This record gives sequence, structure tokens and C-alpha cells, in this order.
Amino acid sequence: MWDLIKDLFGFMGKRKKFWLAPLIIVMLLLGALIVLGQGSAVAPFIYTLF
Repeated sequence: MWDLIKDLFGFMGKRKKFWLAPLIIVMLLLGALIVLGQGSAVAPFIYTLF
């Protein structure tokens, strides 16, 4: 997993594709929100955001 992240940031550094970083961060945060929100008391509040 860490190798993938290192390769991704290495690609962004070499190819000057820094606009990908915010997209990746937002996708990771949304994924973590979905995973952590399942089966918890916070789930109804998360669903109201979308």
C-alpha cells in the first residue's frame, strides 16, 4: 500500500501533475468517511451531508 502511495507521489512530482493531489486526498477522505460511518451512531449525520 505504501509503495503505491510513494509511486503516485513520485509520478506527480516528475510529471508536474500536482493538480491530482487534492483529488486523491478528497477521494481518500470520502472513502474513510464511508468506511468509518457504517454501523456507527454518526451514520445518519453523514447521510444528510449528501
